[in-house]
Amino acid sequence: MATHQPEPEPPAATPTGAAPPTRRRLVGVSTKMYFSAARTDSFVSTILTLLAAAPLDTTIDIFIIPDHVTLAGVAQQVAAAPAAPARSVLVGAQDCHSELAGAFTGAVSPAVLAEVGCGIVELGHAERRRLFGETDASVAAKARAVVACGMVPLVCVGEREVAAVGDAADEVMGQVRSLLAAVPTDAEVVLAYEPVWAIGAAAPAGVEHVCGVVRRVRESEEVRGRKGVTRIVYGGSAGPGLFRRLRGEVDGLFLGRFAHEPEQFYKTIREVAEG
Repeated sequence: MATHQPEPEPPAATPTGAAPPTRRRLVGVSTKMYFSAARTDSFVSTILTLLAAAPLDTTIDIFIIPDHVTLAGVAQQVAAAPAAPARSVLVGAQDCHSELAGAFTGAVSPAVLAEVGCGIVELGHAERRRLFGETDASVAAKARAVVACGMVPLVCVGEREVAAVGDAADEVMGQVRSLLAAVPTDAEVVLAYEPVWAIGAAAPAGVEHVCGVVRRVRESEEVRGRKGVTRIVYGGSAGPGLFRRLRGEVDGLFLGRFAHEPEQFYKTIREVAEG
């Protein structure tokens, strides 16, 4: 029998005069289904070695999202790393179910993810929406379960077609409202703004477009009224030099295949930390 989640409390506005939550910079990568188990092990080992050789500012968070099969091993690698920078590395999952337990053959429990050391869960990627029929409602239900298990939901949002900033922001805010209505107002949330049309493209979306959409999301009543930290990162053909151009609007980057080479990932980590 499924274990149903309790209804969340309605959002509450941040008290007048309260300081806004601190937003640490954030950068990470998903390996999707590109890596073998051996390559995942080598990738993570190399990243941890690079971080140990040249420690970064500890005000940055790094996340690595492998496939489900290797996730527990990656969590063990990170936990066993002697270097202090490894403490800033979050191990993530590429998806989970909205229920904690039950007769859901082949699905992954968020409770089990938390048990093996997962700290962040990617939800609602455009590929999952397109290939598996995920909706704003199903993504929001998963986010609620992730928060209930003490992890951070990293929810992908973005407009499907090229559009003006205002129209793009309106489409994105529909996704954001569904998410934020499902999680407690004090829960930490990461929004990954990924215009669907820019995923896998030769170049990222234009700087003015990204900054314009992110600014409207950040200034929305739904985001500004939250008690919890709401970080926004950009994804969609993100690569070297991009964070410096987006700095001040985004809190970091969500990288794809460009960062599947550990040296390239590390280079971008340093850019986000120092930019």
